[in-house]
Amino acid sequence: MKIAAFIAAALIGLTAVAQPKIVAHRGHWRTAGSAQNSIASWQKADSVGVYGSEMDVWMNADGGLVVNHDQTFKGVNMVNATFNEATAVILDNGENLPSLDKYLATVAATPGDTRLVLEMKSLPSLVREDEAVAKIVDALRYYHLIDRTDIIAFSINACIAFKKALPPHVPVYYLDGDLTPKKLKALGLDGADYHYNVIYKHPEWVQQAHDLGLMVNVWTVDKIEDMKKLIDMNVDFITTNEPELLQQVLAGKK
Repeated sequence: MKIAAFIAAALIGLTAVAQPKIVAHRGHWRTAGSAQNSIASWQKADSVGVYGSEMDVWMNADGGLVVNHDQTFKGVNMVNATFNEATAVILDNGENLPSLDKYLATVAATPGDTRLVLEMKSLPSLVREDEAVAKIVDALRYYHLIDRTDIIAFSINACIAFKKALPPHVPVYYLDGDLTPKKLKALGLDGADYHYNVIYKHPEWVQQAHDLGLMVNVWTVDKIEDMKKLIDMNVDFITTNEPELLQQVLAGKK
């Protein structure tokens, strides 16, 4: 009986370890006092105990770095605007649109294990992208966040530039969904971060990635039925606008 109980406990432990980790998409913003990519969205994501909080970085016309998702937001184009013009934008929760420095300073001042999942937004030229990568890496190093950051990007150029600029252990994931795990491995990347429809179309990519030592994240998963399906597919991370709902699903409460 004791042996059977031990085996059962071990199997339960293995199941728990295999559960995907939660990434809060644009922070935990669907909650009171928050807004997408705001300082509050990071703090609220950290407060609910997720693996990571995702955010998006643009480089402005004058080389400044700001945190926002849409290229044009409240009438301001993040690529064409100056740093001062971008950071003058007021978010829906009353905050100013944050600079990367302000955001990273907040992360650095937050104790705990919540990771920063940093997406660099694609830029009009490869030269601009390389410049943005170098500045982001410098900022992460300044705030001592290199070891607390996962990097994601739709631009394969940016992904490769980050891999060259960062220590090898810092994970860099590709977002666009058009490359097989074998190609990602050949490029030296650490895994796929694909929309769930891509994974539904290519379910074999999950096991192929794992066989190659790569990780698989899926975005942006907000429905319970999709959460359960992807959990069963053994993905490593799920990015969601509903982190607390996903916590309930993983706990078997939904």
